[in-house]
Amino acid sequence: MNIEHPLGDPEAEPAAPDGRASRWQSHREERRRELIKSARRAVHTLGSDASMEEIAAAAGTSKSVFYRYFGDKAGLQQAVGEVVLSQMQRRMQEAVQTAQTPREGLLAMVSAYLQMAETSPNVYTFVTRYPAAEQDGGATTIATAGALGHFFDSIADMIARPMRTHLGAGKESVIGYWPTAAIGLVRNAGERWLASPESPAKPDHEAMARQITAWLCVGIAPELADAQEPVQ
Repeated sequence: MNIEHPLGDPEAEPAAPDGRASRWQSHREERRRELIKSARRAVHTLGSDASMEEIAAAAGTSKSVFYRYFGDKAGLQQAVGEVVLSQMQRRMQEAVQTAQTPREGLLAMVSAYLQMAETSPNVYTFVTRYPAAEQDGGATTIATAGALGHFFDSIADMIARPMRTHLGAGKESVIGYWPTAAIGLVRNAGERWLASPESPAKPDHEAMARQITAWLCVGIAPELADAQEPVQ
């Protein structure tokens, strides 16, 4: 009798994957996406300080389910953040496509950023705030910070590219510092604007975007640019 030994035969066809395992993995991934959507809706309604128990109750399940899929609250923040920040990045990329000048591109990106953050300040705060509790030796905090850092690094690169073209050769040392400074200004001014209570004096997102873009391009007081330093 001729008995074949597929494991020892380099020409043998590879074994087919376990269909049940594949279906289970697909089910877990779908369930994880559903939990992320539910958490996002819960935070939008309940606020950025919503507890895991409150988020789970709003999702119609138990917090043990969330812990099973995300580890802890920081893990959930990271998972929601990856989705939200990816959507923000795509929206900003789309916004800059029709810009004719670097300044128009900056305005389009800043406006898109503020508009999406304004859509749900609770969710924005939830995914951009480092967790203060429920950490596992700091590992989850580092992971969350990494996802956030990747987002702002990507945005910094987006705004640097047109500026390199605009300023030309010889300005690389300026461009090397400017995107990081620009991101700090946009983020801090934007978050201060988000946190400000509604009032007649508070600008809408378009006016705020124009103001931030002006600060980035010409500074807060361009008339002081040629002023001489006082004699000591």
